[in-house]
Amino acid sequence: MSVPIDPNKSPATAFDPTAVDQAFTRTSPYGTHAEPTYSGALSFLRRRYTKDLTDVDVAVVGVPFDLATTNRPGTRLGPRAIRAASASLAWCAPYAWDFDPCKRLNVIDWGDAHFDHGRPERVPDALRETFHTFASAGVAALALGGDHFISYPILQALHEAHGPLALIHFDAHSDTWEDHDERVDHGTMFWHAARTGIVDVAHSIQIGMRTLNPEDHGYRVLDARWLHAHGADACTAAIHERVGERKCYVSFDIDFLDPAFAPGTGTPVVGGFSTHDALRLIRGLAGLNIVGMDVVEVSPPYDHSELTALAGASIAQELLAAYASRFPDRG
Repeated sequence: MSVPIDPNKSPATAFDPTAVDQAFTRTSPYGTHAEPTYSGALSFLRRRYTKDLTDVDVAVVGVPFDLATTNRPGTRLGPRAIRAASASLAWCAPYAWDFDPCKRLNVIDWGDAHFDHGRPERVPDALRETFHTFASAGVAALALGGDHFISYPILQALHEAHGPLALIHFDAHSDTWEDHDERVDHGTMFWHAARTGIVDVAHSIQIGMRTLNPEDHGYRVLDARWLHAHGADACTAAIHERVGERKCYVSFDIDFLDPAFAPGTGTPVVGGFSTHDALRLIRGLAGLNIVGMDVVEVSPPYDHSELTALAGASIAQELLAAYASRFPDRG
């Protein structure tokens, strides 16, 4: 129930409890409304916290898992940090789009996936089950990692609903190193995904790689040298040509960015890209048939001034806009 506001009081002095803590108090799932960035419940972009998927378009889901990392841990704290950083973005729509994605989409913050960290061998099953919930309800999920392994069980769940998917993968690493033992590892998932037919490699593309892997396993790989030489517009054209109208999944590892822009990650690699480059590339995904998204590998213990968390939150917001580009305004 709303508390009446005295029209004779200025907005600065009016008492309106629905103006804050919009994660719990918002009355409509649509629209963007300002609340103080320094206070309140920290859902992603101040969207409503709920487990109810009725009429939901996108569920933002934290996956606080980092047992698969091969270097510095800490990404289990990534979802919390991304949510906190997103408070500074939630008061307005992303500036480079001509629409507000939150007017086109019913976006909720579903909270975090649950699993028993003491049973790491059961984590893949728990994540598959969690994301199958969204796929079976016709709800797209935007996952906030967590290390990059989480993409594999998410893709498995989406494959059950959609069949083979085109993969658009931004990263400093290919994550296609062969591992026949199916270990839980954040460097092998997309090899397994290709081997098992979960992704359609003939229509999938990897962008930004700057670590050596002589095998492409059928993916088109636009490595860092290619992207630095040809630029964002050529990359966007290549993505659209490769993916076309096929259902696709977008996976963004924050170490795609140069460590100067994203120091808070487990496996930083120099020679990468700026946040400007990343946002421009994400905007180039407009119009694609995206069915799922993730932003992974934000590791707050190695961050400075929340640079990496803010980059992750900004990229996630842009992904929402890219997804919303196929929807009309509704709010």
